[in-house]
Amino acid sequence: MAPTIKLAEYLFSRLKQLGINSIHGVPGDFNLTLLDYVEPAGLLWVGNANELNAAYAADGYARIKGAGALITTFGVGELSAINAIAGSYAERAPVIHIVGTPARSSQDLRVLQHHTFNDGEYRRFAQMHAHVTVAQTRLWDAGQSPEQIDSILQQCLLHSRPVYIEIPVDLVDSLVSSERLSSEISVPVNESTPTQDAVLAKVLDKLYAAERPIIFVDGEIRALGIIDDVQEFVTSTKWPTWTTPFGKGLLNETPSNFHGIYRGKYDIPEVQRFIDDADLVVCFGPHFSSTNTFAFSSVPKAEVTISFTDTEINLQSEVIRDMCARTMVPRLLRSLDLSKVKSYESYPKLPRDYLVPFSDVRGSDPITQDRSWRILANFIRPGDIVLGETGTAGYGCREMSLPPHTRLFTPVTWLSIGYMLPAAQGAALAQRELIAASKYHGIKEARTILLIGDGSFQMTAQELSTIIYNNLNVIVFLINNDGYTIERCIHGATQRYNDVASWRYLQAPSFFGAKEDAFTGEARTWAELEKVLGNEKLTDGSGLRMVEIFMDREDAPEGPLLQYIQAQQKLRK
Repeated sequence: MAPTIKLAEYLFSRLKQLGINSIHGVPGDFNLTLLDYVEPAGLLWVGNANELNAAYAADGYARIKGAGALITTFGVGELSAINAIAGSYAERAPVIHIVGTPARSSQDLRVLQHHTFNDGEYRRFAQMHAHVTVAQTRLWDAGQSPEQIDSILQQCLLHSRPVYIEIPVDLVDSLVSSERLSSEISVPVNESTPTQDAVLAKVLDKLYAAERPIIFVDGEIRALGIIDDVQEFVTSTKWPTWTTPFGKGLLNETPSNFHGIYRGKYDIPEVQRFIDDADLVVCFGPHFSSTNTFAFSSVPKAEVTISFTDTEINLQSEVIRDMCARTMVPRLLRSLDLSKVKSYESYPKLPRDYLVPFSDVRGSDPITQDRSWRILANFIRPGDIVLGETGTAGYGCREMSLPPHTRLFTPVTWLSIGYMLPAAQGAALAQRELIAASKYHGIKEARTILLIGDGSFQMTAQELSTIIYNNLNVIVFLINNDGYTIERCIHGATQRYNDVASWRYLQAPSFFGAKEDAFTGEARTWAELEKVLGNEKLTDGSGLRMVEIFMDREDAPEGPLLQYIQAQQKLRK
């Protein structure tokens, strides 16, 4: 490699080293020269319909690939993306937001430039992003820029949260040293210390003493990079295991000791009693938001819980700081003596997620929420990525029985409706790249499956064009229930504000550029749904495929799940 390279080349070389092979975004006058270097660097320029969708897509890509990136222009572009960046911060997606800014001379002279507030103040947008990113940097001096880039990217990986990089248009082709590229960026691993040894000994003593232990897994194990370690702990101990909605899809759900999502006070009494009687709860990667814990009712009791986070271990009400799960959980596995832990020869039969066959419904009956999700789960294959949009789809997909190596996106904390469609684009792209690199669990073919309501679809529908343009393997199941049914459950069942305009949804693929033979189908009854799901063009085709499923506007998941949805109204008051 030459001793000096252009700054843009340095930045994109670093992104490639992180495993990022595609960049999302929208061109704008302050990032155009930067974009000239994307494809020469061996990266795919995705090109999204707008910046909000680009940031949603980069988030979906990051959750599958380990990191994602988008490029926007200064002011109008970056503010369009900021809602999605905030969601990445809340749910810990490592997204690198690169912003092309005006030339340094214009900023120094406070020129009344377009895309500003016309007052000469250029720092406001960066100040806004300081609240929704874990670290920010403003490239201003070519000599210092490589170190700044490396530092900011390391913070992105370390915290699994978005970061913000400003690059002035006149700095893009400045020459910088390439020396630092010889060492890849990585997350530092802490050396073991006597304090860690003592804490680990305490944890092991608690594990060995437990008579009724259980495991509770949350979604931040992805951000912490300990999915495989947690899987090994669940497999080796064979202790009864539950997840939160955020954690579902990260572990293998087929073993007999895996019992799906714990719904707290909305779960069945047998499960509640079993968990309440536990004398030890080992919790990995907690993310205890209201919507991820069934109004906080699934949060385990502190006095019996050992939880592993990115900064501390909570040891049955004792908070021990400076203990990162990325370091401590692998050490726990290496030290664990399985001959000393409780072995469940048997325990009460507890429910697990299950599939419902079409034989359990009458073909001529209309499709309803109470059975549809477990029936649709039959369609899922190992390696598929499933996304359930905020709404009845997002709650319904929590009931699905998932095969191995299936990833699930479900509403967690941010709940910005419309997120899942662009996220499906990003996730499908990451999936394709991993399959091409033979890094996808040995799976050669997989699909990205989006479950989305009509109201949410209307938020970001134009991102179908990006899926089509990039020939991504995405199947869309659009739930047409004539409006915001999830909001009707909470409040305003018959109010006009919960209605949406009536679209001809199955014409969307054609309008957005799909080939004439792109598969579309619709189903109003169980028999029609069974026929559609059995069509080889849907199951084994390629590119975008779309199915419209009609459900009643007032039909919602029944029982405890509906009670929980309605309880959200109390938290909003």
